[in-house]
Amino acid sequence: MSDESTHEKALGGKLLASVSRSFHLTLKALPKIVREPISLAYLLARTADTIADTVAVPADTRLHCLARFRDLILGPPSEDEERSLAILLQGRFCPHQTDEAEARLMAHFRDAIAWLRTATPSQLTAIRGVLSHIIRGQVLDIQRFPDTSPLRALRTADELDDYTWLVAGCVGEFWTRLCLADLPSAFCDGTDTGDLVQSGIRYGKGLQLINILRDLPRDLAAGRCYLPESEIKSTGRSLVEVRLSPRVLDPLRAAWLVKCEEHLAAGFRYLQSIADAKLRYATALPLFIGARTAALLRGAAWEALAAGIKIPRLEVAKILADTAIACRQPAKMHRLYQRLASKE
Repeated sequence: MSDESTHEKALGGKLLASVSRSFHLTLKALPKIVREPISLAYLLARTADTIADTVAVPADTRLHCLARFRDLILGPPSEDEERSLAILLQGRFCPHQTDEAEARLMAHFRDAIAWLRTATPSQLTAIRGVLSHIIRGQVLDIQRFPDTSPLRALRTADELDDYTWLVAGCVGEFWTRLCLADLPSAFCDGTDTGDLVQSGIRYGKGLQLINILRDLPRDLAAGRCYLPESEIKSTGRSLVEVRLSPRVLDPLRAAWLVKCEEHLAAGFRYLQSIADAKLRYATALPLFIGARTAALLRGAAWEALAAGIKIPRLEVAKILADTAIACRQPAKMHRLYQRLASKE
């Protein structure tokens, strides 16, 4: 007999898999008690992300819809507002989705909100908290990068650090606090809660830095540069030069990859604190895939980066199998992480 709720069966199957790619495997591996709220939060975050990223829709409209979406999540139920926003998303956003999965996500907007209404009070508070941060990050993204020309960049390293917290670091905290509340025996005895939360935050930031560094060519083409302008200027370069010759960013790419790997190392320490077998495996998957991706980024010339850095499907399958075995023994887990992190 399935342990999935009606809502999870309807939204957590093919739809979740189609919009979450490899992370779907992580979600399915989670213990049931935390799987549903984390899967739901992911679907809602992806819905907000699709709203924010539909650049064919004017920025003002996207900001307006994000504000209404946030209010629906944070506020009391409003059937009229749900219906009104659903009509707007169907009419203005669905036609512009080139990915069928994203269009289906928009079409199931009200189903995801209905699922949210079934959450327990503590889960609802946690989901509202993390979605509030994520949507704030998406709003800042639209405000900072309203169009493709001229090239714009985040101003400082602090802005980049704050951005990685808003869109990913907060997920590490959400995940951790939810597990501490609903799976109190999930972590090893004597684990310091404060250190655990901070490691979870750094783990999330590390995964987001991978996305930023991997997507750098595509973002530059769209007029976005997440590497700080203050650091670009400190190398004697300008945004005009970056636009003309993106390779001038190579020293900054390398420096931020080091920061990324430091965050992932904190993620491994987080992994070592987990006692629950299912939670350990689910936590290890994105970390080990992230470590391998970071290794590929480390040796990538700009041409390879522009062509797209991606782990081959067969190698992903091997990482999944190796992770399942390694997570049974701490020593094997450490060796696998070291091998993936150092592999060229």
